[in-house]
Amino acid sequence: TPVMRLLRTEGSIIIFILILAQGFHYSRTCDCDQQYFCNCSSNHLQQVPKVPANALGLDLSFNQIESIDMNDLSPYSELKTLNLHKNKLKFIHKEAFKSQHKLEVLDLSLNNLKNLSSSWFHELNSLQHLNLVGNPYTTLGPAPIFQSLLNLRTLRFGSPSLREVYKNGLDGLTHLDEMTFVGSNLRLYENGSLKAARPIGLVSLSLQNLFQNDPELVSKVLQDVSHPETLLIIKDVTLITNTSTEPFKAAREGGTKSLSFQKSTTTDEAMTSLLMVMDGSSLSYIGLEDVHLIGHGWWQKASYTHYENLHTAYIRNLDIQGFFGFSSMMQLGFLLVHLHKVSVINGTVFVIPQQTTPLLKNLEYLDLSQNLLSDLTIEPTLYTGFGAYQNLNTLNVSQNVLKSLGLISRLATNLKSLTYLDLSHNSFVSMPENCSWPATLRFLNLSSTKLRKMTPCLPSSLTALDLSENDLMVFHQRFPQLTTLILTGNRFMKLPQGELFPRLQTLLIQRNALRMFNGSDLRRFETLQYLEASNNNFVCSCEFVSFFRQDVDHFITIRDGRRNYVCDTPFTLRGDAVDSVRLSVFECYMIPAVLVLCSVIIIVLGLIVVTCYKFHIIWYLQMTKAWIQAKRKPAVGRLAEELRYDAFVSYSQHDAEWVEEILVPELESAHPPFALCLHKRDFQPGRWIVDNIIDSIEKSHRTLFVLSEHFVTSEWCRYELDFSHFRIVDEHNDSAVLVLLEPIKKETIPKRFCKLRKIMNSRTYLEWPEDEEKRSEFWSNLRAALQRDE
Repeated sequence: TPVMRLLRTEGSIIIFILILAQGFHYSRTCDCDQQYFCNCSSNHLQQVPKVPANALGLDLSFNQIESIDMNDLSPYSELKTLNLHKNKLKFIHKEAFKSQHKLEVLDLSLNNLKNLSSSWFHELNSLQHLNLVGNPYTTLGPAPIFQSLLNLRTLRFGSPSLREVYKNGLDGLTHLDEMTFVGSNLRLYENGSLKAARPIGLVSLSLQNLFQNDPELVSKVLQDVSHPETLLIIKDVTLITNTSTEPFKAAREGGTKSLSFQKSTTTDEAMTSLLMVMDGSSLSYIGLEDVHLIGHGWWQKASYTHYENLHTAYIRNLDIQGFFGFSSMMQLGFLLVHLHKVSVINGTVFVIPQQTTPLLKNLEYLDLSQNLLSDLTIEPTLYTGFGAYQNLNTLNVSQNVLKSLGLISRLATNLKSLTYLDLSHNSFVSMPENCSWPATLRFLNLSSTKLRKMTPCLPSSLTALDLSENDLMVFHQRFPQLTTLILTGNRFMKLPQGELFPRLQTLLIQRNALRMFNGSDLRRFETLQYLEASNNNFVCSCEFVSFFRQDVDHFITIRDGRRNYVCDTPFTLRGDAVDSVRLSVFECYMIPAVLVLCSVIIIVLGLIVVTCYKFHIIWYLQMTKAWIQAKRKPAVGRLAEELRYDAFVSYSQHDAEWVEEILVPELESAHPPFALCLHKRDFQPGRWIVDNIIDSIEKSHRTLFVLSEHFVTSEWCRYELDFSHFRIVDEHNDSAVLVLLEPIKKETIPKRFCKLRKIMNSRTYLEWPEDEEKRSEFWSNLRAALQRDE
């Protein structure tokens, strides 16, 4: 019925709209790039969306997906990365990952998974990185959950809700390099649960208050993960009392060499206790990152401990409560004398007391970046008396409040082993004309120091120099040993002179004011191999574009991507990659092209002028114009008063004697006399010759041609003949009368006299007789030919 057909039609339309809406939803929520990575993050998705089947990466983090059914991921067998971080996952089908044989990264962290199933991982033979942190599962094991993940390298698991941990298959993982375990509320731990088949390179434990509340359980955990080859990181803990440090005996017994505390709170008393607990260990690295330290710095109780193997101390973002009441580091002298590498980054350090520096005899590396060192405090800090810093080869005092480069150079001169010096992010502004530096210095970083001018202050012994992010425009100092030069973020308008750097191999000069560079610029660098010069104001001239596209690779290797070299001018090319620019020949060679074009025009005009002159084309055109005008006049019924002459005589100037002395007297004295038009006598003075010819022929009843060898070589005679021929053709009359003054062979007549050939072939002509007896007959015939029609 019509109603049913209407409903069926409307239903189809609704389904079509829903399909379109769903497609639009997918295209809006998921962005897939050319590397087949689909980003569907933070789009309020409640289920796995449709993406291309060949997707290699799928980011579904920060959505509201609650479950993954068996077929949700089955179309995506090429996936290598799957991120489901921060969803609401409660259920994952046991065969949900059955088709993901190539999956390498799986993130299920911060969801609502209350149980972990080993069946999820049975087909994930290629999985290398797994994150299960932050799910509310309370028990781990005793089923071997991770047993099938034979290629797993990184494992993160555990949560604050975890209560019991049993053996779970870690002992079968032979490639595990990194493990993170969160068990802040752990109550039961089976020995061996976190012990892998081989030592793990990095183990991070977040056990929070367990060190305080259940040190025995912590000891079990540390016993399983401690090893000389393992970096042990303790996170989110509070070490206040001596008891809280007791579990570290297990770390000492396990031979731990590297120990780091992160995001923790401790006291000087607890740290003293830790040092005593670890006394005699093989500890070689101690790290404190984002640690809040309480106390006054009393370490006397640990002064008799032995840490001959402790070579490295790394301290970053250390917050000392009551910092200005903290004691000198002299009491840690028993540790300082052994240290080879010390980093105290962002620790509000403003000075190292002069009495302390002699303890740093073995120091080779010192990083005091992001602190409060000034010109007043840097001198005692770098005091070199009593053998201090005698082995120091690397010094980093970047991001402090230093202002005098001359002072730093003078102090650095005493550091006889110094090879690397980082002074970046200070406020030097200027540099003195002369400075002294240690002869061993090879690497100098002066980036972001507000420098405006280069002077001979810098040491010529350098092999690497970083002057990036300053305000420099010129570079004149010679560096015979320099192999790496970084000038990024300055105001250079051209490449520095290559002769200044005979050994330079790498030049970085991005974000300057470079306009262009060419082969001659690069040829001046004898050994340059690598160049990074993107993000400059390149002028895309023909020379630069051609060189960059075709020749630059013959000189150096561009390391920062050719697509990053873009045009600034001309305006029409601004923003275009130099590699994509195509310039026309005219644009590339404008001046030569204009010269050639002008030359061609001049030559053509010259040829036209010569042609017109040689062939009298202008006159011919004028004659044609006159003929056209004459053609418009009535062809017949010409008024008698318009014909002033009986004949217009056309002859060569060489035949003028015959015409003037024989022809004219004979005809003009006849009875009745003939009125002849002669150019010498009857042409109007000052008028153009062609106009005179045309007008005279127009006003003559006949045109009398006196033919001779001279006639056929006269251009004027040709014009008169041509116009007469036009008149014959146009008016269909017999106006032309030919008198052959001397014999002319038709084949000798030039081709340009084609009209004469036609007339001689179609008309009878009179020949001037040599025999005087026949001349009377000639005159009689001529008078008859010239006689006007009645």
